Amino acid sequence: MYITLLKSKIHRVVVTGSDKEYEGSLILDSNLMTAAEMVEYEKVELWNVSNGERFSTYLIPGKQGEVIVNGAAAWRAKPGDKLIVSSFATIEREKVQNWTPTIVILDGENKISKIKSKNQKA
Repeated sequence: MYITLLKSKIHRVVVTGSDKEYEGSLILDSNLMTAAEMVEYEKVELWNVSNGERFSTYLIPGKQGEVIVNGAAAWRAKPGDKLIVSSFATIEREKVQNWTPTIVILDGENKISKIKSKNQKA
């Protein structure tokens, strides 16, 4: 049997832009993606801490500090909103006891203040 668990999370990223006309996706600072072990085109769930909206999209690497919500998702988040960006993995039930997600905590300016994982990277 398999179970879906949190793989990684970026906590309280601040939206820097939005474009309702763009085809879709979340453009996210590539350094944050790397720290959270997220990859281009990965599906992510987004939870808007500022307004309670929940939605999903996929990632496109961006420049340092960029967090741009595009397409239909841009109706659910605007610049200045704080989001939680999360991704999930499906693993074998027997491996659950050894599972630890990577949690990237930001400082309010989209800079990493702490990373929690088995390896304690920061």
